[in-house]
Amino acid sequence: GCDSSLNLTSQKATDAVDSIFRSLRDIARVRMHMKQFHSIHNPGSNTHQASASYRPLLKQVVEEICNPDRPDPVDIEHMSSGLTDLLKTGFSMFMKVNRPHPGDHPLLIIFMVGGVSVSEVKMVKDLVATRKPGTQ
Repeated sequence: GCDSSLNLTSQKATDAVDSIFRSLRDIARVRMHMKQFHSIHNPGSNTHQASASYRPLLKQVVEEICNPDRPDPVDIEHMSSGLTDLLKTGFSMFMKVNRPHPGDHPLLIIFMVGGVSVSEVKMVKDLVATRKPGTQ
């Protein structure tokens, strides 16, 4: 709301910071309901605080998609694209039918709201090349 620092008031700065923190609380509230991807921080143990690490959400999602020993993904949902997939999804309510896994297809499209950085694109490309060669 300010075109220069001359127009910046304490109230405008407070409103901007409040808006940022409101957005961060909303994101945290949504992520609380996730079972698998609820945190990007691994605090480590009480004896080894230096082992704390940061695992980006995008990296966690791609690792889960490319995991060869994968059960049905908990927080990743397959979107039906054809009649066969739609029938499988419908029958899964009555019978034990495995849902399609996002990693089963040779082409993977990841849509990130807000975009990605160059380093994130490289990380995804390297992960997919290492864990699931032949997938674009």
